[in-house]
Amino acid sequence: MTATTIALDIGGTYIKGGVAGPDGTLRNTERWSTGAERGPDAVLDAVLAAAAELAERCRPAAAGIAVPGIVDEASGVSLLAANLGWRRLPVRDWFAKELGIPVAIGHDVRAGGLAEARLGAGRGSRNFLFVPVGTGIAAALMVDGQALAGSHAMAGELGHLPMRSGDEPCPCGGRGCLETVASAAAIARRYTAATGEPGRTAKDVGERAAAGDRTAVAVWQAAIEALSDGLATAITLFDPERIVIGGGLARAGEPYFGPLRAAVAERLAFRTAPEIVPAELGHQAGCQGAALLAGDLLAARSARCR
Repeated sequence: MTATTIALDIGGTYIKGGVAGPDGTLRNTERWSTGAERGPDAVLDAVLAAAAELAERCRPAAAGIAVPGIVDEASGVSLLAANLGWRRLPVRDWFAKELGIPVAIGHDVRAGGLAEARLGAGRGSRNFLFVPVGTGIAAALMVDGQALAGSHAMAGELGHLPMRSGDEPCPCGGRGCLETVASAAAIARRYTAATGEPGRTAKDVGERAAAGDRTAVAVWQAAIEALSDGLATAITLFDPERIVIGGGLARAGEPYFGPLRAAVAERLAFRTAPEIVPAELGHQAGCQGAALLAGDLLAARSARCR
């Protein structure tokens, strides 16, 4: 890639964006409010305004946009992004028309997996699982640098694996999904429910668990045990050589990763556990992945013209 691109990662609360140079690396990153509470049209307006602001700085040759929910990258359509109010929205064509440049669309977690594969903790691994643990839990199975999307663009919904002992309702409509116990949001919610103490985060619960708070220890251990069940299932099915944990809990350090590695290994009686490591790109993974998608789009177009 020899041209400048812009990249956007659309979240339920914020839009992250930046400019990428010829090497595909992000710079001048910023964020804007998504405005989802004002409806789906307001989100479109906010994303376009952010893209236009970035475009004024660099005359981009292409744009990359990472979208949450269910995304058909081949057609460029957001099939369902519940937090944004989008259903069957032709995001790629709409933004390409409005911006006047080619646009690449990617699923936010698969875009993050691409970024970790090329620039982060997935480097050197042909086959790894990228698992962001935040408000929810998702996964991207990366094989030879590409993410598996599945036959209906729904691959990687690790957070919605049903847990044998769980019965909490999940926003997906199911009950007892993995993310109702093991996500960062679930850790905070379950601690508050047990103590009546509002406003605590997963980070707070982890720190209290390390200090010996019995309720925090119980919530923290339950989250690790549940995630270990989910990861053991994924390992048995896909045989990854590495698991890269992203999201806020990637920064929790050894009090999280030590017990997680031990619990996963315990569940894999006849096989060797893959290495489990924290992601390196943090909250910029999705946006960085969007920049790489834009660069790949330009490279493909250039190759066709030769």
